[in-house]
Amino acid sequence: MIHRRFDGEVAIVTGSGRGMGKATALTLASQGARVVVNDIRAELAQQVVEEVRTAGGQAVAYVGDVSYESDVSAMVALAIQEYGTVDILVNNAGILRATRPLETIPLDEWELMMAVNVTGVFLCTKAVLPVMKANRSGKIVNISSSAGRSTSTFGGAHYTTSKAAVLGLTRHTARETAPYNINVNAIAPGSMDTEMVREMSTPEHMEQERQNIPLGRLGTAQDEANLVVFLCSEESSYITGATIDINGGDLMI
Repeated sequence: MIHRRFDGEVAIVTGSGRGMGKATALTLASQGARVVVNDIRAELAQQVVEEVRTAGGQAVAYVGDVSYESDVSAMVALAIQEYGTVDILVNNAGILRATRPLETIPLDEWELMMAVNVTGVFLCTKAVLPVMKANRSGKIVNISSSAGRSTSTFGGAHYTTSKAAVLGLTRHTARETAPYNINVNAIAPGSMDTEMVREMSTPEHMEQERQNIPLGRLGTAQDEANLVVFLCSEESSYITGATIDINGGDLMI
């Protein structure tokens, strides 16, 4: 019998209707996890669920906005109703807006960026911690960005700030939850070839970014998913409060 590393475990992956979240949800499911696929777009979430089921896995869709506490509470309640617990949370949901000078960023755009990229991580983490603490185990992976380490080349100051905040939240949560055997880590992707980046950029800009990367290519959704899955596994049990860079050597610190 083939052992799959997440057999019996339950994972919530936010923003998993496409891109890196979708790749993460599919990879976790292929390794035996039962997955709650979250997105604000019902058709995308359901498509991912169908892909999981077609491949023999288990998944359920939850359509909701991570910046609303009521939506997040309902999402976690669905996971418990369907599968009994939550073992893994991947805070992947995020938004990007095209780069612009700081003084031209409207307040409502700033607030939306913080609501989704920061408050969403806080609310989802807050909602699953009682379950994970009761189980005395859990894995939380927060998707930040190399922008949080440095500055963004695709987004504005609000994107950079939001992703830096995720790193601070990751460290603090890791320290608080370590006594409960909960691992909390972040990953910081560099320039990735995803739908969200393509929508906010141009082919010329993406090619310029590619030329600056020592490994000579943009990252893929699967590249990120592979790292996320490692951080959700027992192989990473002695890693917490860390930020793992995945950028092809573009940002070395």
